[in-house]
Amino acid sequence: MIKLNLPPYPTFPRISDERMTLKEVENEELPALISISYYDGVQADGLETAQAMQTKIDADYNAGNSIHWCIVDNHSKEVVGTCGYYRGFSNGSGELGCVLLPAFYGKGYMSAALALAIQVGIKTVGLNRITAITSQDNKKAIQLLLRLQFVKTTDLDDNQVEFIIPLTGTRE
Repeated sequence: MIKLNLPPYPTFPRISDERMTLKEVENEELPALISISYYDGVQADGLETAQAMQTKIDADYNAGNSIHWCIVDNHSKEVVGTCGYYRGFSNGSGELGCVLLPAFYGKGYMSAALALAIQVGIKTVGLNRITAITSQDNKKAIQLLLRLQFVKTTDLDDNQVEFIIPLTGTRE
């Protein structure tokens, strides 16, 4: 049986590199995130909806089912997007998801952010499987996943495709 170190943690996992920080979403950051705030496939239509969604996301974290990060540029302090693990951690598996604000497309933020998130999944949570699901039409997301060494595994319903990152040798 796989022994996972599930959230919540005594301190929310904050991880940085020289360019960005993945951190807990704070209320003052929500206005910047409205356009990319989603919960159960529904997009926020304003600040009140984004706040309600964030409350649900926080409850998911506190129940041990997700980790949701705000991605912040270390130099400008601008919010550039979000990423995290969603839909629980059953059987040592975590589903990675991400959304980037359009002003930051093509600048390498998400590649670096997901690389940091993958390390938390392996080293902190103890995952032995990391997946990602995207639309078959989302060529940029597919390129991102392939760049991060994900491998396509399954065509799903609704024009979706699943990817997995091989984690052989990461768990004993």
